[in-house]
Amino acid sequence: MTDATANQALDPPAKGSGKKKLIPILAAVLLAGGGFASTYLGLWSPAAMLAPKEEAHAAPTVIFVTVPTIELNIPGGSGRSLVLAASLETDGAHQAEVRHLMPRILDTFTGFLSDIDPAAYDKRGVLEIIRAELLARTRYVLGETAVKDLLITEFRFK
Repeated sequence: MTDATANQALDPPAKGSGKKKLIPILAAVLLAGGGFASTYLGLWSPAAMLAPKEEAHAAPTVIFVTVPTIELNIPGGSGRSLVLAASLETDGAHQAEVRHLMPRILDTFTGFLSDIDPAAYDKRGVLEIIRAELLARTRYVLGETAVKDLLITEFRFK
C-alpha cells in the first residue's frame, strides 16, 4: 500500500465532521420557525415595521341625543296613530347645539310625518325612506357636521 492509503487506514475519520455541517442548517430552521411562531402569535408584525408611522388620532366621542317621542294621528279617518322615537348621533362639540335646537328638529319631523300619504305607511321600505328624509331635515336645521346619523328606536302604529 501507499503511504496515503496506509495513513487513512490507521487514522479513522473524525465522527463530528457530519454534525458540524448540520449546525448552520438547524440554526436557520430554528430561527425561521421562531420568527414564524412569534408573528403567528401576534407578538410583532413585519408589515407594521415597514409601514410609515402615523400619529394616533383620538377617536371623537359619540353621543346619542334622544329625540322626544312623536305621536301623531294619521290623517284619513282611519283612527290610527303613529309613534316614532329616535336618537341623533353627534359628538361632544355639537351636543349642546343639538339639544338647543331640538324644538326646531321636532317641528320638521312632525311636519314631514303628517304630510305622508296614509297608504305609504303600509308599503315595503317606507322606514328607510322616512329615516333618510328625517336625517336630511335634521342636517338642514343643524348643518352637515353636527349630526352623523339618525337612529329610529321605535316605529309603531296604534
